[in-house]
Amino acid sequence: MDPVIFTSEAANALSGVLAQVNFSRLVVLTDSNTQAHCLPLVNGILPNDTIYISVEPGEIHKNLETCKQIWSEMTEAALDRKALMLNLGGGVVTDMGGFCASLYKRGIRFINMPTTLLSQVDASVGGKLGVDFKGLKNHLGVFNEPETVIIAPEFLQTLPKAELRSGYAEILKHGLIRDKAYFEKLKTENWDSQDWESLIRHSVGIKKAVVEADPKEAGLRKILNFGHTIGHAFESYFLDSENHLLHGEAIALGMICEGFLSFQKIGFSFEELDQLTKMMLQIYGKVEFSEEHLNPILDLCLQDKKNEGSTLLFSLLNSIGDCDYNIQVNREEIREAIQYYHNLKTA
Repeated sequence: MDPVIFTSEAANALSGVLAQVNFSRLVVLTDSNTQAHCLPLVNGILPNDTIYISVEPGEIHKNLETCKQIWSEMTEAALDRKALMLNLGGGVVTDMGGFCASLYKRGIRFINMPTTLLSQVDASVGGKLGVDFKGLKNHLGVFNEPETVIIAPEFLQTLPKAELRSGYAEILKHGLIRDKAYFEKLKTENWDSQDWESLIRHSVGIKKAVVEADPKEAGLRKILNFGHTIGHAFESYFLDSENHLLHGEAIALGMICEGFLSFQKIGFSFEELDQLTKMMLQIYGKVEFSEEHLNPILDLCLQDKKNEGSTLLFSLLNSIGDCDYNIQVNREEIREAIQYYHNLKTA
């Protein structure tokens, strides 16, 4: 079976996959949004004895409490080790569902059916699974590959524009770290009127090539984290507040800051930094925060999973399309990078 299946017919593709996999029962994980808007697109082909589990939507619910709910419902349904889990949702559902499947009775198989642009180009591909813990993003997790990932762009029609824009940040990142020609093609004006299927295929191809070269993130795979060390710190810090950021909004901020670090540390040109900065600001606007937020955000950067001991390691750009990793950065340099962002003027 293909590790990634692209389809314009979600129900037909899922039906074909289920026919190829032997399983005792199917359990479908959704959140309340995908239960309402996405499940109806595939419900007609699911077995009659399917178990349905729905959780609250959003990053704020991606934690062990929600996992306990999922595991409790799986246990009450007496699912055995030959059960199969279908994760139908965005990055939170595919991350957390895969994590729960990987731990239930030492592991059952799962299929990811991502329904957001973010999860189609990034979260559902690559075998990284996890949940947030004590305010730290994906602090608990495992590496485990799904049976397959079914990508159906028809689900994107169910998304609000803000969610589409959030996913677009990962597409921009793929161009920045690996493919300059791809990045130059991506739209700043009218960014939401693009051939999404073509972009998703290209981005998945970039991510798959990197992951296959380095499945457990020993080296090269770290470049996929460009923008994420500082971006995750902002996302985690504002998670519980009314100013909470979508993942892509936080990563766009992080890419500007880490672009500045690239300029300071490894010779990323000012012209390319300026190009990156203007593009992100035009699409995502600017996140306002005050000086008092700075120290707790810096503290969150220290918890990043790429760090080794007390050494802070970043993935930074040599140039657009060429990313390096394991670049040592200190707290003061991160502060300067965030200050660069803070001082930017928007038109």
